[in-house]
Amino acid sequence: MMETEPRIPLREAKEQVALVCRDWIVAHGLRPRSWCASWAKARERDSWPKPVKEYSRRIGQAKKERALQEGLDLGPESFHQMSDLPRFGMHERVEEVEVDGEKRIRAHGCVMGNVWREHGKDALGRYYCYVDPASSMAFDPGLKLVHTRALPTATVL
Repeated sequence: MMETEPRIPLREAKEQVALVCRDWIVAHGLRPRSWCASWAKARERDSWPKPVKEYSRRIGQAKKERALQEGLDLGPESFHQMSDLPRFGMHERVEEVEVDGEKRIRAHGCVMGNVWREHGKDALGRYYCYVDPASSMAFDPGLKLVHTRALPTATVL
Protein backbone atom coordinates (compact mmCIF):
# COMPACT_ATOMS: atom_id res chain seq x y z
CA MET A 1 0.00 0.00 0.00
CA MET A 2 1.39 3.41 -0.98
CA GLU A 3 1.56 6.09 1.68
CA THR A 4 -0.11 9.31 0.61
CA GLU A 5 1.11 12.81 1.32
CA PRO A 6 -0.74 14.53 4.18
CA ARG A 7 -3.32 17.06 3.04
CA ILE A 8 -4.27 20.31 4.69
CA PRO A 9 -7.23 22.55 3.93
CA LEU A 10 -6.52 25.37 1.50
CA ARG A 11 -7.60 27.89 4.16
CA GLU A 12 -4.91 26.63 6.53
CA ALA A 13 -2.27 26.67 3.81
CA LYS A 14 -3.14 30.26 2.98
CA GLU A 15 -2.93 31.27 6.65
CA GLN A 16 0.49 29.67 6.92
CA VAL A 17 1.78 31.44 3.81
CA ALA A 18 0.34 34.74 5.06
CA LEU A 19 2.40 34.39 8.23
CA VAL A 20 5.59 34.20 6.22
CA CYS A 21 4.59 37.06 3.94
CA ARG A 22 3.81 39.30 6.88
CA ASP A 23 7.03 38.47 8.65
CA TRP A 24 9.06 38.87 5.49
CA ILE A 25 7.63 42.30 4.72
CA VAL A 26 7.87 43.64 8.27
CA ALA A 27 11.24 42.16 9.20
CA HIS A 28 13.07 42.13 5.91
CA GLY A 29 11.35 44.59 3.66
CA LEU A 30 11.03 47.51 6.05
CA ARG A 31 13.58 46.99 8.81
CA PRO A 32 17.02 46.34 7.30
CA ARG A 33 17.77 49.98 6.47
CA SER A 34 16.98 51.07 10.01
CA TRP A 35 18.84 48.09 11.46
CA CYS A 36 22.04 48.69 9.49
CA ALA A 37 22.72 52.07 11.04
CA SER A 38 22.54 50.66 14.56
CA TRP A 39 24.51 47.48 13.81
CA ALA A 40 27.89 49.16 13.54
CA LYS A 41 27.33 50.90 16.88
CA ALA A 42 26.05 47.68 18.46
CA ARG A 43 29.10 45.74 17.26
CA GLU A 44 31.32 48.33 18.94
CA ARG A 45 29.46 47.72 22.23
CA ASP A 46 29.23 43.94 21.62
CA SER A 47 25.44 44.05 21.96
CA TRP A 48 22.38 43.37 19.84
CA PRO A 49 21.05 46.15 17.66
CA LYS A 50 18.15 48.00 19.27
CA PRO A 51 15.70 47.31 16.38
CA VAL A 52 16.34 43.54 16.68
CA LYS A 53 15.66 43.69 20.43
CA GLU A 54 12.47 45.71 19.98
CA TYR A 55 11.15 43.53 17.15
CA SER A 56 11.86 40.40 19.23
CA ARG A 57 10.20 41.85 22.32
CA ARG A 58 7.04 42.67 20.36
CA ILE A 59 6.86 39.16 18.92
CA GLY A 60 7.37 37.51 22.33
CA GLN A 61 4.88 39.78 24.04
CA ALA A 62 2.22 39.12 21.38
CA LYS A 63 2.69 35.35 21.79
CA LYS A 64 2.44 35.72 25.57
CA GLU A 65 -0.80 37.71 25.34
CA ARG A 66 -2.34 35.13 22.97
CA ALA A 67 -1.31 32.25 25.24
CA LEU A 68 -2.77 33.92 28.32
CA GLN A 69 -6.02 34.74 26.45
CA GLU A 70 -6.30 31.06 25.55
CA GLY A 71 -5.73 30.07 29.18
CA LEU A 72 -2.38 28.40 28.54
CA ASP A 73 0.46 28.25 31.03
CA LEU A 74 3.63 29.96 29.87
CA GLY A 75 6.45 27.62 28.96
CA PRO A 76 8.13 25.91 26.02
CA GLU A 77 5.05 24.06 24.79
CA SER A 78 2.91 27.20 24.79
CA PHE A 79 5.69 29.20 23.14
CA HIS A 80 5.90 26.61 20.37
CA GLN A 81 2.10 26.46 20.07
CA MET A 82 1.89 30.27 19.72
CA SER A 83 4.49 30.34 16.94
CA ASP A 84 4.07 33.09 14.39
CA LEU A 85 5.93 31.07 11.77
CA PRO A 86 4.36 28.53 9.42
CA ARG A 87 4.02 25.01 10.77
CA PHE A 88 5.07 23.62 7.41
CA GLY A 89 8.16 24.16 5.33
CA MET A 90 10.35 26.30 7.58
CA HIS A 91 12.77 23.46 8.43
CA GLU A 92 13.99 20.38 6.64
CA ARG A 93 13.25 18.29 9.72
CA VAL A 94 11.94 18.86 13.25
CA GLU A 95 12.24 16.35 16.05
CA GLU A 96 11.22 16.12 19.67
CA VAL A 97 13.95 14.73 21.93
CA GLU A 98 14.47 14.23 25.64
CA VAL A 99 17.65 15.53 27.27
CA ASP A 100 18.19 14.84 30.98
CA GLY A 101 14.45 14.21 31.41
CA GLU A 102 13.53 17.47 29.67
CA LYS A 103 11.52 17.54 26.41
CA ARG A 104 13.15 19.64 23.70
CA ILE A 105 12.43 20.46 20.07
CA ARG A 106 15.27 20.39 17.58
CA ALA A 107 14.90 21.92 14.16
CA HIS A 108 17.29 21.02 11.38
CA GLY A 109 17.86 22.98 8.18
CA CYS A 110 16.40 26.50 8.18
CA VAL A 111 14.70 27.72 5.01
CA MET A 112 15.27 31.36 5.95
CA GLY A 113 18.95 30.67 6.67
CA ASN A 114 19.26 29.14 3.22
CA VAL A 115 17.68 32.24 1.65
CA TRP A 116 20.01 34.62 3.51
CA ARG A 117 22.99 32.56 2.36
CA GLU A 118 21.78 32.33 -1.27
CA HIS A 119 21.59 36.12 -1.43
CA GLY A 120 24.99 36.65 0.20
CA LYS A 121 23.39 38.22 3.29
CA ASP A 122 24.74 35.93 6.02
CA ALA A 123 25.52 38.87 8.32
CA LEU A 124 21.98 40.22 8.09
CA GLY A 125 20.54 36.71 8.48
CA ARG A 126 22.69 36.04 11.55
CA TYR A 127 21.20 39.06 13.30
CA TYR A 128 17.73 37.83 12.43
CA CYS A 129 18.56 34.52 14.16
CA TYR A 130 18.70 36.47 17.43
CA VAL A 131 14.93 37.05 17.19
CA ASP A 132 14.12 33.49 18.32
CA PRO A 133 15.90 33.49 21.71
CA ALA A 134 15.03 37.12 22.38
CA SER A 135 11.31 36.63 21.69
CA SER A 136 11.29 33.54 23.92
CA MET A 137 12.66 35.64 26.80
CA ALA A 138 9.90 38.21 26.29
CA PHE A 139 7.33 35.39 26.27
CA ASP A 140 8.65 33.79 29.47
CA PRO A 141 11.86 35.02 31.14
CA GLY A 142 12.45 31.51 32.51
CA LEU A 143 12.38 29.97 29.03
CA LYS A 144 15.64 29.25 27.22
CA LEU A 145 15.75 28.93 23.46
CA VAL A 146 19.25 28.27 22.18
CA HIS A 147 20.62 27.96 18.67
CA THR A 148 23.51 25.54 18.87
CA ARG A 149 24.21 26.17 15.19
CA ALA A 150 22.90 28.60 12.61
CA LEU A 151 23.26 28.62 8.82
CA PRO A 152 24.08 32.32 8.51
CA THR A 153 27.54 32.35 10.07
CA ALA A 154 29.02 35.73 9.18
CA THR A 155 30.01 37.73 12.23
CA VAL A 156 31.25 40.84 10.47
CA LEU A 157 29.12 43.29 8.51
